[in-house]
Amino acid sequence: IKPVLMGRGLLPMFMDRLLNHLSFLGAQPNRDFDNMSINCSALVTISDIVYQGNSEEVGCYVAGHPLSKGNCYFEVTIVDTGVRGTIAVGLVPKFYRLDHQPGWLPYSVAYHADNGKLYNGNPVGQQFGPKCVRGDRIGCGIHSENVEAGFTTVFFTKNGKEVGSVEVPVLAEGLFPAVGMHSMGEEVKVDLQAEWFLEEDDSMMMVDSHEDDWGRLYDVRVSGTLLEYVGKGKSIMDVGLAQARQPLTTRCHYYEVEIVDAGEKCYIALGLARRDYPKNRHPGWSRGSVAYHADDGKIFHGSGVGDAFGPRCFKGDIMGCGIMFPRDYILDREGDVDDWDRLEVRPAHAAIQNVLYLNDEEEEEEEEEDAEEVEQEQEGRKVTVFFTRNGKLMGRREMAVPPGGLYPTVGMLSSGEKVKVDLHPLSG
Repeated sequence: IKPVLMGRGLLPMFMDRLLNHLSFLGAQPNRDFDNMSINCSALVTISDIVYQGNSEEVGCYVAGHPLSKGNCYFEVTIVDTGVRGTIAVGLVPKFYRLDHQPGWLPYSVAYHADNGKLYNGNPVGQQFGPKCVRGDRIGCGIHSENVEAGFTTVFFTKNGKEVGSVEVPVLAEGLFPAVGMHSMGEEVKVDLQAEWFLEEDDSMMMVDSHEDDWGRLYDVRVSGTLLEYVGKGKSIMDVGLAQARQPLTTRCHYYEVEIVDAGEKCYIALGLARRDYPKNRHPGWSRGSVAYHADDGKIFHGSGVGDAFGPRCFKGDIMGCGIMFPRDYILDREGDVDDWDRLEVRPAHAAIQNVLYLNDEEEEEEEEEDAEEVEQEQEGRKVTVFFTRNGKLMGRREMAVPPGGLYPTVGMLSSGEKVKVDLHPLSG
């Protein structure tokens, strides 16, 4: 029989009911919440826990049994975020200190709701997923096929969808479900016997993986039509970029992006860019590109300074981008995808074909200057690029078509961002 541990400041709302139940079992609970130990295996599996400390001290709840192959997952529903929403959900060793948040000490790991960070045996967290608010369900589990002393893979979910996973060391006694709180008014509901099944997105059920639709992917994961940012999201150099394999043409001149998850900052941008666009620059920031940015509603056209353009975009919004081609516009090789790989390019242009921009700003500036000179030399016909939001036209921009054409390009820059892309919304 394993004890339930409850740190100072945490009060289970089922306590009165539990005390009455314990009287039948002859058990005597320790009422000192600094280290409350209840030697009873008949605890209710769904319970409310409320923080009642003074916000200077951490309250920590540790379940009575570790996760196992037969019970490998639990969930915590945020009933109230209180003052700061400093709620942590994770796994800890058997005798974890109850005045520390889960994840702060060795052999513990936790997903923190207030900042979306993962704490893995360290008081300094790493960006991991989106923040969580009232009504959200945070789940934590272990992959049952990988339960063994030494190491195991711990995964976290938000509202039934996996956020990510991490490999952690495990002591012989296993890993125990834990919840930490640290501000007045915080309240959660814990379900120690929750079940989780991998949900299949509509995009995942499609026959084609759609990976072939993309010519370049950096810090972006493709799942069907879904693009997910998997970069660090710590600086402006951590841009995640997805560029389509084909440029827009007179026969395929428009595409759309639906914001499935705005993530931490909604640093999502869609637009058009030249084929050799630098991988760590948001669409619109550098020459040969234009983009509508969701977080501030601005349009960026070959510059790091944007102009007011339209409203901000949020979860559920659909952003679109297309080209209005002149009536006499003709692409010599339009429609032959393979021929885009064989377009003639001057030697000067080839010099920046594979620029990495690995945190070298001076090199980046030099290459940008070279690109500008080449683009001026090779500036092609001009077209009108337009943007939409939820089917309504937001505005237009005129720009020259660079050699090779203008490619649908999506950028993301903060944790948790997910978009669903339709490269052919007008095809019926």
